[in-house]
Amino acid sequence: MKKMFNKRELELLAPVGTFKDFENILHSGADAFYMGGKKFNMRVHRKDHNLSNEELEKAIDLAHGLGKKVYITFNNMMDSSEIEESRDFLKFLESVKPDALIIQDFGALKLIKDEGIKLNIHLSVMANVHNLGMIRLAKKLGVTRVVTSRECSFMDIKSFVKEVPEMEYEYFIHGDMCSVHGSQCHYGGILFGKSSNRGQCMKPCRWPFKDCTGNKNIYPLAVKDICLYRHIPELIMSGVNSFKIEGRMRGSDYLNSIINHYRKAIDRFIEDPTGYTTNEKVSSFFYDNRVRNLSTAYAFKNPGASNIDITGEREPRVFSRPIEEFDITEERVEELKELLKVDYPKDKNKMELAVKVNSLEALKRAYDGGADLIYAAGEVYRPDKPFTKQQLKEAVEYAKGKKVFYVLPRMSFERQRIELNYLIPELKKIGIAGVLVGNSGEIYEFYDSDMEFRGDFSLNIYNDHAAAFYEKQGLSSVTFSIEASAKAAKSVFLKTKTPIELIVQGTPGVMYMEHCLIAAEHGKTSADFCNNYCSSGAFDLKDEKGISHKVYSDQYCKNYIILTKDICYLPILKELKGLGVSAFRIEAQHYTPEQVEKVTAIYRNIIDNLQEFQWSYEHALKLTDITGRRQSIQSMNY
Repeated sequence: MKKMFNKRELELLAPVGTFKDFENILHSGADAFYMGGKKFNMRVHRKDHNLSNEELEKAIDLAHGLGKKVYITFNNMMDSSEIEESRDFLKFLESVKPDALIIQDFGALKLIKDEGIKLNIHLSVMANVHNLGMIRLAKKLGVTRVVTSRECSFMDIKSFVKEVPEMEYEYFIHGDMCSVHGSQCHYGGILFGKSSNRGQCMKPCRWPFKDCTGNKNIYPLAVKDICLYRHIPELIMSGVNSFKIEGRMRGSDYLNSIINHYRKAIDRFIEDPTGYTTNEKVSSFFYDNRVRNLSTAYAFKNPGASNIDITGEREPRVFSRPIEEFDITEERVEELKELLKVDYPKDKNKMELAVKVNSLEALKRAYDGGADLIYAAGEVYRPDKPFTKQQLKEAVEYAKGKKVFYVLPRMSFERQRIELNYLIPELKKIGIAGVLVGNSGEIYEFYDSDMEFRGDFSLNIYNDHAAAFYEKQGLSSVTFSIEASAKAAKSVFLKTKTPIELIVQGTPGVMYMEHCLIAAEHGKTSADFCNNYCSSGAFDLKDEKGISHKVYSDQYCKNYIILTKDICYLPILKELKGLGVSAFRIEAQHYTPEQVEKVTAIYRNIIDNLQEFQWSYEHALKLTDITGRRQSIQSMNY
């Protein structure tokens, strides 16, 4: 029987890790279940978890027999070599008729459409849906439900429901959360070759770090578990349709009681909203049986330090320990050259050199160093200040006909959307050539055919289908994933017809957070009066191996943890060009203006003489001498 409130259907959604778990919770109070096959989902750490094709078919039949629904997680990022196998899996799923597929990768959505698969599509939390543009684009593409970003509040949901009422909204109400924005944690993929976007999260956010005294371990990224049991009225009245419990790696004994307690509370509120009160015994049960300490996360506001369990006292398991990022070695360079070599290199008449910078002075130095295209950062690392309109106008004049682009935020909440509504028409007047977009909503809301739109690495382009999808949305080029292996990269570069940009030098933020670490140290959030603790620039987190990780803050109080060594693909530039990469980018926000010019000049000279270029380790040493940072092949090691 459907549960309704305020003319919206409500659903309690439970996780399934194994077929045995499914059998044990089938008769619980859940209205629907989400589960994954043996591949292509976000929980692939354990071989004894997830369901075989036969088990999936049986689970769907059993659930449907009780009037319950089953959603299949098809929500990791695929590389191009996996497309054929995933196509077969999709055809199987269509034959067994689950109620929906949950996806992250827009390449998967393109594949589903190309194959004519007739199943409902839900966007995963890893699609990071957090603004109206993303929701409207999802609706346009035929998506029937979005799992909203973990950083969305009930007020955000109310706004979404008001503007796009026909969309269904799913929200996490209980379980494990992440401190990093959905799909914006790239560190595990780079460091371990195990991407959190491919279901292999190694949880570097759960590592201990040293406090400012250097004597005590703290856990500044270890977010608490969410528990919204005490806020059932607010949850239901927000307009959320599906109340999602996290826990596909948990057992059914743990899940059964949680499901049933939420079921009873939801039903009691629907039956008698004004007479509803929280069951304090059940609330105590949740507290007494918690895995980690509990929080309401972002449901009501940015929770700041209250959402972090800095003591780490209840961390159940750490999946990894810190290791040093790889150095460049002669042996690995030779292996990569052989792996990336092709018999018939793609011929590109022009190879662009792009540089992303943090200030007007750095932009000028990038131009002086020989950049073809310069990206002016929209999220600027402190202590630098955001680009003003006058500075952007000066940048265009200084570039003397070379392209200057403006970089849109990786996440654009209401403030950023209002600012961009004002700014983008002004950019055209100034002469800015185009924008680098950070999320799909920015394409939908701000696309203008009179400007060039390019896609940043935050779009997580991991296969040729994803590249083609974004090209169809109007992007002239896309930036390839920063966490792909050399083998995965080659597969994409050879297959795609979409112009591909690749970050070949420097470091972007590999962990991107709403949570401000330095403000949290002082008990503040971005919503509080803050003494601008980050005004002096970056600060360091030191892990248990003694490795320092730099953390930057921007004008929106977002935080960025960068790599400890710079990406450096200088040894394999020739091979990458032969694979068809159309633009090389230097990610230089953390460089001084002087460093920007010197590093850009090195790449300019080598690109202009690429056929004659012979790499030696001296090139890496020179870059280290200029930047003060060691150089690494990073994810290309895998």
